[in-house]
Amino acid sequence: MADDGVPAETRPPGGPPPEHGPHPAATAVLLAGAAALGGFLFGYDSSVINGAVGAIESEFGLGSVAVGLVVSSALLGCAAGAWFAGPMADRYGRVRMMQIVSVVFVISSVGAALAFNAWDLTLWRVAGGLAIGAASVIAPAYIAEIAPAELRGRLGSLQQMAIVLGIFAALVADYVIARVSDGGASGEFPWGGTAWRWMFASAVVPAVFYGVIAATIPESPRYLVKKRELSRAREVLARVMGRGDVDTKISEIVRSLARDRPVHLRDLRGDRFGLLPIVWVGILLSVFQQFVGINVIFYYSTSLWRAVGFSEQDAMLTSVINSLVNVVATLLAIALVDKIGRRPLLLAGAAGMTVTLGILTLCFTTSRVVDGEPALGDVAGPVALVAANLYVFAFAATWGPVVWVMLGEMFSNVIRASALAVAAAAQWLANWLITTTFPGLSGISLWLAYGVYTTFAVLAFFFVLRAVPETKGRELEDMDQLKSPVRRRGVG
Repeated sequence: MADDGVPAETRPPGGPPPEHGPHPAATAVLLAGAAALGGFLFGYDSSVINGAVGAIESEFGLGSVAVGLVVSSALLGCAAGAWFAGPMADRYGRVRMMQIVSVVFVISSVGAALAFNAWDLTLWRVAGGLAIGAASVIAPAYIAEIAPAELRGRLGSLQQMAIVLGIFAALVADYVIARVSDGGASGEFPWGGTAWRWMFASAVVPAVFYGVIAATIPESPRYLVKKRELSRAREVLARVMGRGDVDTKISEIVRSLARDRPVHLRDLRGDRFGLLPIVWVGILLSVFQQFVGINVIFYYSTSLWRAVGFSEQDAMLTSVINSLVNVVATLLAIALVDKIGRRPLLLAGAAGMTVTLGILTLCFTTSRVVDGEPALGDVAGPVALVAANLYVFAFAATWGPVVWVMLGEMFSNVIRASALAVAAAAQWLANWLITTTFPGLSGISLWLAYGVYTTFAVLAFFFVLRAVPETKGRELEDMDQLKSPVRRRGVG
């Protein structure tokens, strides 16, 4: 045992780090961007159903409850995929799991495109959800583990950037496919087959691309240290640290993984409420991120805007505009997250969502029923459209990327993959609950649905204020020392 506590047999050989080019920060960005392509698939596959909802409802003769179940079915698969992805990534590696995810994406997309009834489509959507859930765990874990501390917030935000670009690409694809088809999403596509089936099939292209890219990137250095492949870990760290002290970094990782053994869910247990406090913070961040109702916009926005008077093409175009706002706001978050910190962005976002969701709630209280459908007036309609875009902006500039950044970095090395899996599974279950209940709530009243989301935005603000620690600038090896804001003030 050496003086610094690192076993001699695990100490890397001495000597200067190998040269891998003069731009280690650029290398870290490229590796993080490659891993974040899983987020692109996550956004694409989960949102491509947006433009197909009405066509599926008509073709299979579904009611509002059945539509909610079909749309949200992928999210149950997401929860399962997220739950098992952490332990599997710890066992087989982050990169190997990315390759498996790519294959499952391809198979599920083809299956959904060829579905012959609602049950068949639901099963393929669940299969796709397994891949989405796994990608939602693997990408932030990998990015956090290869990113230098001073860049980790911005690089972690690439996951959300990829998600929103995937959402944008899916909605654009839906719009184009419906536009060129005779009869919109329910019509005939020029190459044959119904347009909505081509919407699902289009996901094959990014899925194959993701698999090819995953085959070219190195494994996470922290995973390699876990597996005692120190020479490979040293090479990867040298690429992202440049002339930094690679040997010291490996020694720090070794110390943080001193209990080098398979990580089980029982390692997350704590004295209060069954889990470690930091795990509860991760779970509740995930739940609040979904309970503010953001995915109602991205899964149902075409149907929502048609319900308040837009034509199908105008509704799809409005959905594309929503997703473009999402992209622009995420770029802002990337610029700010390492400058002003995670907590200020979360607090500002919760406040902004409270205001905009409140305006949407008020607008929908004025809607009237025309031919059995809600319709907004000449004033409330434009106000609701502006409020919806500002709501998307408030979410995308804060809670969208920042929660994923924190989930990737807030847990210690020993529990990261498993804790992230639990938090991501909770996020997908919350997403499923919101997505499944929206058709029923909106069937009663749209203002009731948005009133519920407004309430959760208020609760999210106070949760961050009381319980969420700041992780800006901390090394991953120091995450065991995190304290909640209340504890730091000596209240708890």
